[in-house]
Amino acid sequence: MKRYDVVALGELLIDFTENGASAQGNPAFEANPGGAPCNVLAMLRKLDKRCAFVGKVGNDMFGHQLKAVAEGAGIDMSALRMDENVRTTLAFVKTDEHGDRDFSFYRNPGADMMLTEEELPLEMLSDTRIFHFGTLSMTHDTVRQATKAAVLAAKAAGVIISFDPNLRPPLWESLNEAKAQMLWGLSQADVVKIADNEIEFLTGTADYEKGATILRERFPNLRLLNVTAGANGSYAFFEDKKMFVPSFLLGGTIETTGAGDTFCASVLNFVLERGLEGLTRDDLKAMLRFANAAAYLVTTKKGAIKSMPERAQVEAILREY
Repeated sequence: MKRYDVVALGELLIDFTENGASAQGNPAFEANPGGAPCNVLAMLRKLDKRCAFVGKVGNDMFGHQLKAVAEGAGIDMSALRMDENVRTTLAFVKTDEHGDRDFSFYRNPGADMMLTEEELPLEMLSDTRIFHFGTLSMTHDTVRQATKAAVLAAKAAGVIISFDPNLRPPLWESLNEAKAQMLWGLSQADVVKIADNEIEFLTGTADYEKGATILRERFPNLRLLNVTAGANGSYAFFEDKKMFVPSFLLGGTIETTGAGDTFCASVLNFVLERGLEGLTRDDLKAMLRFANAAAYLVTTKKGAIKSMPERAQVEAILREY
């Protein structure tokens, strides 16, 4: 038995999301705890999985807020480092009328970029069933080295590797570097959640099925590849099987922050409960339906860590629709 079900490494930050206007008519922003890897863990905790986070925040008011919220969600934060000199990363999120987002990051540098290889909790990385990471911890040299060392340590211990490319162009010095690091992540992963724009960025085709084929041929290590296409739905590719399930378009969407992370967490929960051997088309359909329903529910609230749905809420959607 492993101590943890999922350990995730990466950014933990504050998403300042628009929340109306002040009495003076100025834009009002709500400080929502976020960061993709920790969002994934927050949803997994709703599904009663044992989770731990590896990363760094500033020893400031936002860093302490993030630590408290994550601990309140039941995530083991014993491997969280607090930087005395660099502040917690902030992201300001502008949402359009369709719920889509535009990010402005205050991260030059941010504390999450300062995690070093020497600060990695090596015992934790080997004492988990799944290790999850993304590319925001690969944008700069120091944290990139730490991320790659963590991935290799987990792989050496036989841990399932989960990867989310999570492309955020403003954070990269060049898109060529972004592509190189995304491809490295794909070369290491067993399970991948990739968005439609990311698969087009990497393969040059907007045909999700063709793009998935290109990636799976290049990276035969990919055992389960999932493509999210926003309001259109999601796709799963496993061995010679493929499955598409449409999104739950039930109204009430406020913003899409955390939707992909909720989907990713739901997939990892499926892997923990079902495994990666002999998956059928019915298995893939059930996995995508649950993940799509959970992702829909999180879009009906602001923020992510505090907005993850309960299992019963997801199952109620599945029963009704």
